[in-house]
Parts: sequence; structure tokens; C-alpha cells
Amino acid sequence: MAEAADIQGISHSPARRWLRRTASVILGAPLVATLLAGPAVPGAQADEASKAPSGSSTVDVTLDSLAPSAPVKGDTLTVSGTLTNRSKETVTDARVDLRVGPRLFGRTSIDTAAERTGYVPGSDPAAIGGKYTLKIAKLPSGITQNFTLSVPVGKLGLDDAGVYQFGVSLSGQTSRVPYEQVLGIERTFLPWQQNESDSRTRITYLWPLIASAHLTAETGSDEQQTPVFADDDLAAELAPGGRLEQMVSLGRQLPVTWVIDPDLLAGVDAMTKSYRVRVGDTTIAGKNQVVAKQWLTQLESAVADDKVVALPFADPDLASLAHRGKNVSGSLSHLQNATEVASPTVETVLHVKPSTDFAWPVEGAIDPSIVDVATSAGAHNVIARSDSLQETGGLPYTPSAARPIGGGTTAVVADYRLSRAFEGDMSNAGNSTLAVQKFLATTLALNDQDTDDERSIVVAPQRMPTAAQAQSMARALHALDDERWTQPLDLVDAAEAKPDADATTRVPGTSQYPRKLRSQELPTQAFQDIKATQASLDSFRVILTQPERVVTPFGNAINRSMSTSWRGRPLEAQQYRDAVRTYLHGLTNEVQLISKSDVTLSGRSATIPVTVQNKLVQGVDHLVLRLKSDNATRLRLNDGSAVAEKPIRIAGGHSQSVKFDASANANGQVQVRAQLYTEDGTPYGEEMTFTVKVSEVTPTVLLVIAGGLLLLVLAGIRMYTHRKRANADGPSGGDGGEPEQPSDPTPDTGPESGEPSGTGEKVDR
Repeated sequence: MAEAADIQGISHSPARRWLRRTASVILGAPLVATLLAGPAVPGAQADEASKAPSGSSTVDVTLDSLAPSAPVKGDTLTVSGTLTNRSKETVTDARVDLRVGPRLFGRTSIDTAAERTGYVPGSDPAAIGGKYTLKIAKLPSGITQNFTLSVPVGKLGLDDAGVYQFGVSLSGQTSRVPYEQVLGIERTFLPWQQNESDSRTRITYLWPLIASAHLTAETGSDEQQTPVFADDDLAAELAPGGRLEQMVSLGRQLPVTWVIDPDLLAGVDAMTKSYRVRVGDTTIAGKNQVVAKQWLTQLESAVADDKVVALPFADPDLASLAHRGKNVSGSLSHLQNATEVASPTVETVLHVKPSTDFAWPVEGAIDPSIVDVATSAGAHNVIARSDSLQETGGLPYTPSAARPIGGGTTAVVADYRLSRAFEGDMSNAGNSTLAVQKFLATTLALNDQDTDDERSIVVAPQRMPTAAQAQSMARALHALDDERWTQPLDLVDAAEAKPDADATTRVPGTSQYPRKLRSQELPTQAFQDIKATQASLDSFRVILTQPERVVTPFGNAINRSMSTSWRGRPLEAQQYRDAVRTYLHGLTNEVQLISKSDVTLSGRSATIPVTVQNKLVQGVDHLVLRLKSDNATRLRLNDGSAVAEKPIRIAGGHSQSVKFDASANANGQVQVRAQLYTEDGTPYGEEMTFTVKVSEVTPTVLLVIAGGLLLLVLAGIRMYTHRKRANADGPSGGDGGEPEQPSDPTPDTGPESGEPSGTGEKVDR
């Protein structure tokens, strides 16, 4: 029947069609899966194999140490490092070789060699071989193995003085590649200068002591004004092994120029005494006085015979001021103040007189506006960098750092390659070794450049090097101790050195300022916040009897709000500014008017008391309390005007009640406003308003009241007289006479006298 139906074109029912399709899918699914999965497996395996390390990237070779860094004849060069098999196969029949390449000429060739990765036959030199090879039978997958090789310098084949490429390679074979090949290589540089060079490059190395802000504007109410720190992180940097401790202990042995933020000295000096640390909503006593004292003692000893350059207090961000802040009135005055307090701070703490004639924009990037701001506070030298003030004259050598850029200003241009040599993770021994060797190679290449002029090169590293970065910098500088091709020079002398007449002196335009650095600048709102805080401080200081207790900590905090250390930390910067403003607002509110309830005034005149409270520790003065009636027709004050004023002077922790005379002319309610002002007319604090209800008594009412009082008096007199008469008409004495009746009239004459009457006196006859 089904066949007949098919022949006749009769269609199946929907249920039957669904069953047939479902069965087809179920039966065909395994076949489809097999077909799809079959060719996919080899493809996946091929992709995985292609991603596996191969060739000279099979084994990762690192150089953890190379000593000596700048060998001389007779030395033995010792190289240590690690080998890590990154492939999935075991390396067999391996050996570690040393390779010394041909001499490199110029800084560009050094940069090119440093960027090369992998082994290139024909370009990379042959191995030294012989007994200066380390054999390794097997290096399993994922395993790391240490190695050490030593070779006399005389076996390296070094000829003329200069920079040579130096490499360590591992050769071996794997099951997939069963023949010997180079499976890993690491390159570095070997400076070779047997004797002192005929001319030596003078190197100025800046050694920065700068830290982020830790001190707050808050101080204790005690006589010493105990400082309050936002945290105790500074103590960790000062402790043995900490970043700042390493900077001092290493720097004291180096020929460097110390570049110091005076705010750091002020903070550490505050830690040597009693201090508090904020924890949540409270503070606890700080306990790191010994650490702070030891660090300051070591620093004072370290800088005693060295040149010290003091940056403006708290290291203000010059680029942010130039690009965002100078259009906000008053911003540049903070830079002036920060510069003025720099030298006294350093002299007080370290007992040395620093130079304050240098400005250091972030990463040495400058434009005309930055130069203008940098020199506005009196600096005549701006520390720039050669990737900002770039050479355009095609000089075949690196010119001296000093460049006159007009207006009596000198740009001290640091070499950007040397300045950035120790950025990155220097806690990795391999990174540190490569950085040290490249630094030394670059300085030797500089000295070998074709010029007869004696040059001075400045190195301006990152502002806040880590402990590991500082250790790497120190290793590199110690390698130059014998002064074979360099000699040290301090920053002041470098700025005064004779400039190269052919060097570029044109300051790049504002549009050429690096976009990345511009994105890290403080926003315009930051300077508006600072302006508002300064305005509040100015209003507050004039009423204080001891303004220095407030002006100094808040002035320093405002300078910290502009610090370069806030770059890359916009949220923390905003929180710091908010904390300063909030604390100042809280102090200003300690001097306030006490809220007053409505006053009812009965009669034509009365006094209105207003209370001013001072909860500060110190007294306040130079304040005026002004009372103003909104309706002078109904209520007048003091001398009959709508406004009355009285001076305010209150001791710390006290209140004062000030009384104003008031006179009413009509009934009703009057709004009265009370406001404190400074003597120059600036409002201080919040205005207080209250209502005076006037109930005036009219003349008619007074007449009625007076008439009533008169009637009461007359009634009292009548009652008194009546009682007196009643007493007089009572029983007489014991003479037996008849008693006088109450109705009898009182005699209107007295008894006759025998004396002569006086003149003008009326006498009865």
C-alpha cells in the first residue's frame, strides 16, 4: 500500500514524515561527527606544533651576572646564568658556549644589536669553544638549570678599544631535530678600554630623593602641633632594605648630584619626633622615630661633601601648571612659595646649602609654556631630555648638555638613552645585567665619537627608582670608578660648561608635547580646588592670634596637592585635595554663631543678645559681628540704623555674648540677619537669621493704663483716710469725758500759743 501510494503521488502523513527525518538524523550523526573530527585532529596538532618554541627560541638563556663588567687585560671573565627548556621535548647532547662578536661602532649599532632576537648564522660570531665550554647531557622539558663559565680575557680575542658584542648560547638536539643546532642565545655587550682614554667624557648622574605625599594638613592641638600622616608607608621606605634607605646607602659611595624634594626631608624630620598615623576615623601613635633618625643621620653624612640640588617644595608638576594651572589665578604663586621654602628646609634638616636654580619637568619634556612656568619662580636652568629637545642639525656626535635657550635660561639636556637605561623590572638579575652592560657600552661609544671637544653628559633617571633599580644604577656607576673613559661632574658645573655652538637650542612647540604625558597631568579642576582652599585659608588666617599654626601645615599641603607624584593616580590626588579642604572647613566652623530662637520685643527699646563661639585652641580677633534689620521702619538697631556692628575678640575655647540695642516703632515681625565678617569686609562663616516679634504699646493705651493706676492710688488714699478716722473716733483716755462721736467734725484750729506769732504766719484770734 505504501508503494502504491508513492507511485500514485499520495503524500505521507505529517507524523510519519517527522519519524523518518528524526531517524535519518540519529543514524547520520555519528558519520558526520567522524567525518568532521577526522581531519580536524591533524590540523590541531599542526597548530600546536607550530606554536611550540623551536630553533634558537627552544631554550631561554639568561645572564644573571657578568664580572667584571668592564674587564682589563689579565682579568678572568665569569659569566653565570640559567637555562630553561621551553619546549615539550628533552634537549640532549647540549653545550653552553661563549661568543665574542666584532667591535660595534656607534650608539645606533648598539641599539640594533640589543633589539636582535634569535641566532642568525653568519651574523653571530663563532663560539670560543675548547675548554671554555660547559657540556650538559640532558635538559628535560620545563626544567631550569644554572650555569657558570669562566674564561681569561686574553682568550676573548679583544683587539682595539671599543664595544664588543658578547653572547652566551646553548647548542644541542631534540628528538624532532636529531642534529646539533643553536637552541638558545642571549646577547649583551662588553666594553673594552685597557688604559685611560686621551679624552674622557664628563658624566653627571642625578640621584633623586623624592617620595609621594604622606603628611596631611592635620596637626594636633598640643603646643608641638603633632603631625598626622595619612599612612606609615614612608617608614617602610626608610627601613633597612627599603627604597629610600637603599638610595642613601648606595648614593653615599657614588659620585652623584643629589636632587632632593624638601618635602621628603620635612616628612622624615617630623617622624623623628612624636607623630600620629591615621587609621580609619581615628589616629594612632607612630612608632618609627628610630628609623627616621637613622636615615637622616646617614643622609646628612652622605651629602656633606657632595653637591645638593633642592627642587621646589613637594616637587610641583610644572607641565600641569603650564598647561592647566596658569589660567587659574593664584596657581603660579604656589610655585613661588614652594621655591622660597625649599632652601631653608634643606639647610635646617641637612645643614648644607643647596642650589635652587634648577627646575625639572616630568621626564625632561619641555615646551615654551613649561619653560616660562619653570623660570617664573627664579630658576635659570631647566633639566630637559634629548628626546624632547632633539638634535636637528645632523651632528655625528652627542653634544654637551648645556644649551642656551634664550632669556638667560639654560636647558640642561640629559641623554635619554642613558636616563632610561634602568627602567623596568631590575629585580630580575638577567634584566639588571643586560641594563648595566648596555649602559657601560653606551658611555664608551659616546666617548669614542669623532669630536675633539670635551663634553659633559647628564643622566637624569626616573624620579623614584625602586630599590632594585637603584642597585643596578650603582653597579653601573661603580664600574666607572677607575675613570678610564669617563669622569664625574656635578650638575652645577655641567650647567655652566661651555655649550656646543652647533647643538640645537630651539624649544619644541606645545603641540609636540607627548600625548601620554599630557594625559597624566592634573586637571584644571585640581587647580580650581586649590584656589578655593587657598581662599578659605586666607579668610581664616586673618582672624587667628597665632596664624602660623595653621598657615604652615596647610600651605605645605596645598603644595603637595600639585606634586608630580600624583601622575597616574588621579583618584588619590582628588582624595588628598578633598581631605585638605574638608579639614580646613572643619576648623573654620569652630568659630561660629550659636543658633538663636525667635525674640519677642515688648516696649520701645530692648537689647538683642547674639552669641559667638570659638572652639579653637587659639584665640580669634579681627572679626566683626554685623546685625541687620530687614525692616528698619519697624525695628532699628543701636544708633537708629538698620545695621549695627561690634568687634569680636574671643579666647580659645570660649564664647562671647554680644548685645545690640534695638528700638521698635511699630508692631509686627522683623527678620534679623547676623553675620561674621573679617575686618576687610569678607563674610566669615554662615549667616544666621532669626525673627524679632515687636509688640509696641501706643500712647492711648498708656493713657488708659495711667488713668487706671491713678484711680487705684486715689482709692487707696480714701481707704487709708477712712481707717484713720475710724481709729481716731474710738474710746478716749481715763479722764471720764464723753467719747467723741464719729460724726463730730474735727477741730480745724490748734491750741492757742502764748508765744508771739512769727512774721507772715497766720494766727487765730
